[in-house]
Amino acid sequence: MSYKIPMGPFHPGLEEPYKLDMICNGETVEDVKLHVGFNFRGIEHLAETRNYIQVIALMERVCGICSNVHTLTLCRSMEELTGLTPPPRAQYIRVIVAELERLHSHILWAGVAAKLMGFKTMFMTSFEIREKIMDVLQAISGNRVNYAMNRIGGVNRDIEDPQSILRMVEALELEMAHTVIPIFTTSSTAASRCAGVGVLTKEKAISCAVVGPVARASGLPQDTRRSAPYAAYGELEFDVPVQTDGDVRARLLVRALEIMESCKILRQALEKLPPGEIHTPGERFVFTTGTATKRIEGPRGEVLYSVSWKEGSKNPARIHVRTPTYAIMPSIRWMMQGARLADAPLIQASIDPCYSCTDR
Repeated sequence: MSYKIPMGPFHPGLEEPYKLDMICNGETVEDVKLHVGFNFRGIEHLAETRNYIQVIALMERVCGICSNVHTLTLCRSMEELTGLTPPPRAQYIRVIVAELERLHSHILWAGVAAKLMGFKTMFMTSFEIREKIMDVLQAISGNRVNYAMNRIGGVNRDIEDPQSILRMVEALELEMAHTVIPIFTTSSTAASRCAGVGVLTKEKAISCAVVGPVARASGLPQDTRRSAPYAAYGELEFDVPVQTDGDVRARLLVRALEIMESCKILRQALEKLPPGEIHTPGERFVFTTGTATKRIEGPRGEVLYSVSWKEGSKNPARIHVRTPTYAIMPSIRWMMQGARLADAPLIQASIDPCYSCTDR
């Protein structure tokens, strides 16, 4: 006999309010229905009431963990509408902050996943390393979150001592290689809770149009940094980690390997950081009438901004945001089918959901 078990909208295993209605037969989940829309933040509407300076601060607050992702995508869209190109040094600084934010997001997710596995030691280790990443971000921007780095035509703050940041990154990379990745890849706890759990096949990943680490864990080698390079990514060498099993362990391994690739990118960017200005001169910008759409690879996957403007206006006519969670969340249904009820919190967490960012 089948029965329905609701999970959410408020539940210890959920980071944000959403709801899963699980149709179960005994301890096995047969099907799932996902409910979202428990938040209404009105950010896209508020953006139409803000000028081109204020709107950057507003969109930075779409997400607390990935705040830089949103201002970077927004500023790239507005740069297309104003015809501005950031100087080379600004492009490298954008890469550095973006990769530090990716590290922060992946390590935070690793801690949350470890907690849901019952792996409390790894949870504490992950959050200790997270603090060190936030120290690096604070050294660059002055803030632990909401770094306020991006502006139209460049960045607001320079990296005055790249070598000190590089030393911090190298120490971080060493700790990742000797602590985080070996534990997650060899631990019997991680293997028993993650291997073969929440499988999303390559075919289903394609049909669901998933993005980011979830897509790469199912064998899809897609990464906007490689397929459509922006900022200084076209000048840097890095690999795109891919796994083929499509389970929670594969999603864990992809993020762990991406941590090492981010460290590789950071080392190159800090060593190659060119001299020069960090933004284009001038404080007043002239927008052309039209719509600019830009994509970047955030920690959770592809972030898309569509910005519309009317010439002579200080405020945008429309800003539309598509977060990666919006693209990924339908796939939870297929991950859950046939899974154990006890694995439901870990499976939903494996996509690293950001539902409050999706509910704008």
